[in-house]
Amino acid sequence: MDQNDYYGGASTSLNLTQLWKRFRGDDTPPENLGSSREYNVDMIPKFMMANGALVRVLIHTDVTKYLNFKAVDGSFVYNKGKIYKVPATDVEALKSPLMGLFEKRRARKFFIYVQDYEESDPKSHEGLDLNQVTARQLISKYGLEDDTVDFIGHSLALHLDDSYLDKPAKDFVERVKIYAESLARFQGGSPYIYPLYGLGELPQAFARLSAVYGGTYMLNKPECKVEFDDDGKAIGVTSEGETAKCKKVVCDPSYLPDKVQNVGKVARAICIMSHPIPDTNDSHSAQVILPQKQLGRKSDMYLFCCSYAHNVAPKGKYIAFVTTEAETDQPEVELKPVKDVVAMYSKITGKVLDLSVDLSAASAATEE
Repeated sequence: MDQNDYYGGASTSLNLTQLWKRFRGDDTPPENLGSSREYNVDMIPKFMMANGALVRVLIHTDVTKYLNFKAVDGSFVYNKGKIYKVPATDVEALKSPLMGLFEKRRARKFFIYVQDYEESDPKSHEGLDLNQVTARQLISKYGLEDDTVDFIGHSLALHLDDSYLDKPAKDFVERVKIYAESLARFQGGSPYIYPLYGLGELPQAFARLSAVYGGTYMLNKPECKVEFDDDGKAIGVTSEGETAKCKKVVCDPSYLPDKVQNVGKVARAICIMSHPIPDTNDSHSAQVILPQKQLGRKSDMYLFCCSYAHNVAPKGKYIAFVTTEAETDQPEVELKPVKDVVAMYSKITGKVLDLSVDLSAASAATEE
C-alpha cells in the first residue's frame, strides 16, 4: 500500500516533468534538456557493491530476472585539489600517483593482508585479533601515512567519518575486502553496479515478483494510517475507510511520524550536465568521494554521476548528485566545494527536507 502514485516512495526515480514539479513547482523544464520521458532521476542516488549484501539479496530472491544491471565506470577520490582513481589491490597500489614509492610498498603489504584475511583461518590473522585490535592499531602496524589512511578508510571502506579508527578493525578489514571482491567480480573500473533506468526499478521489480506469489500492490492510497491494538502492536493499515488486517507492518518513516526521531539532515544538489565529471577519464558513470579532512568537514561528501549509458538521461546528458550530511543550516554553502569539481550546465534547486531514522535513507535536495 503506497500513499504516492508511483513506486518507491522517497527512493523513487522521477522523469524530468515530475522532477521540476517537485522542486520548481509550476515551472517547466528548458527544452534543451530533451525529452522528459528519457530521464530517470533518483531521489536517493546510490551505487551498489557488486559483491555486497543487497546484490546477494536480489540474486537470492530471483528479482534479478526483472532487472538489468551495468557496471559503473570509475571510482575516484578527491585529494589536495585533484581527482585520482582509487587503488583497491596490491597491483593498483603500485601504479597509483596518490602515494610515493616507499608508501606504495607499505600499502601493498596492507592490501595483501586484507586479501588473504579469512576469519576461519587463524594463519591469515598474523597474530592479530581483529575483534580486539582497533583499525588505528592495525594501520600503524603497516606504517601507513595519513593521506593513505584517508583514502582507504573513506574510499574503500566507505566510512562517513573517522570514528571507525577507534573501533575493532574487523569491520574495517571486511569492508575493504568486499570492495576488492566487488572490483574483481565484473573486471570493471569500479566495484559498483547500477540498474538500467535508475534505482526506481528496484521497488517495481519487487512488486512484479510479489504479484507472481499472489501479492497485491496498491498505489495512490491517501492517508494511510497504521492501526494498533491495546498493547501497541500493529494490526493493520486503514485508508479511505477500509482496513487491511496484518500481523506486521513494514513502512518508511513518513507513515509513522510519532514513532521516529529526527537525527539529522542531508543536503543534496542535482545537476544535469552535457559533459562527464572532469578528470574521471570521461567516465559515463562514476563516484568521487571527497573525504572530510580534504574539505575541513566532520563527514564526507559524495559526488555520484550517471548518464545515458544507464538509460537515466537522453543521449549526451549526464546527471550528477552531490550529497553530504548537513552540518549547518546553510547547505548551499556546504556544497560549494564541489563547484570546483563539476562545471554545472544546468541545475535544479529545491529545499532541505528533514531526515528521519537513518542517514543512509535520506531524501533531501538543496539549493545551489
